[in-house]
Amino acid sequence: MRSTSLLCSVATLGLLAGLSFLAAQPASAETVRIYATNSAGDFLNVIDPATHTTVGKIEIEGAHGVTFSPDGSRVYVSNEADSTLDVFDQKTNKLIKKVVLSGHPNNIAVTKDGRIVVAIAREPGALEIIDGNTLTSKVRILTNGRLHNTYVTPDSKYAIMGSVPNKIFTVVDLQKEEIAWELNLGKGVRPMTIEANPDGSTRRVFAQLSELDGFAIIDFAARKLVGTVEVPKLPNRPQFVDHRLDSPSHGISVSPDQKTLWVTSIPQNAVFAYDLADMKLKGHVELPTINVPGRRPIAAVPNWTTFTPDGKELYVSNAADNSLAAIDTATMKLNARVPVGQAPKRINTLYIP
Repeated sequence: MRSTSLLCSVATLGLLAGLSFLAAQPASAETVRIYATNSAGDFLNVIDPATHTTVGKIEIEGAHGVTFSPDGSRVYVSNEADSTLDVFDQKTNKLIKKVVLSGHPNNIAVTKDGRIVVAIAREPGALEIIDGNTLTSKVRILTNGRLHNTYVTPDSKYAIMGSVPNKIFTVVDLQKEEIAWELNLGKGVRPMTIEANPDGSTRRVFAQLSELDGFAIIDFAARKLVGTVEVPKLPNRPQFVDHRLDSPSHGISVSPDQKTLWVTSIPQNAVFAYDLADMKLKGHVELPTINVPGRRPIAAVPNWTTFTPDGKELYVSNAADNSLAAIDTATMKLNARVPVGQAPKRINTLYIP
């Protein structure tokens, strides 16, 4: 499932929500970086996982999703403040271009041929496709409701996306650039991740839904919902704001070896690991708490997840704690708490072999 000639986002490889692989030519040494968008801040953190420290920043206000061009030379960020796709030079972190979008954007993903797909989060809702060569809007595909997130399947044949208000899971054929099929999941569709078959086709999609502290399972070939899983309730949980129950579980990734599914939970203040072979719970990792004198501990509000390319570390964005948690996936222990900007949410991994 590794590509050594081009970048693939989690959806492109079906590995996990938020991990991107690329090969830059030439490359003198392996580079791995974790990018964290700070939803209430004015910059992105660029983190070296070898040292668990910030080694660079990209200045932008209203950052949402982040991903990378196939050759590794550009960083793409959806800009909520300006309704643009902002393009940055990966080496210098300098702005190259702001691509005006048809509406307020949410998350983004990249295809093998370099097209950038952008979820438009305002009515009437659309998937906007940006030409990666010219950095201009190529096509706008209207969807059934405004979109929350979008991903590209491992074989780059499809983009998948979901609508929170309309509860619709949508699949777009990327060759025809039109909707292939839709599925009503009964609740708002939030973050997703993809499990791939050995040939790179999509086996299952795991989707987090409104008011579900867990995830739904979609059989991609059968085009149907085949089950839902709720994470266990843990004892003595820290406090959190009740409105978070609208989206209690908001981060999910398949490991690079395609063996484990990792799922965050805000009420449990933890991340849970499931064996993909039988969907049995393997264990969980409790996340940091915010401690205020005279009060019960406060939850870190865990959100998105991304892996290092070798799968040895999982990163979780903690929106209330202004940090990323670096987790050892073998021992299920916290390796480090990495300070970042205000309210980090979407995170992604850049890998240059």
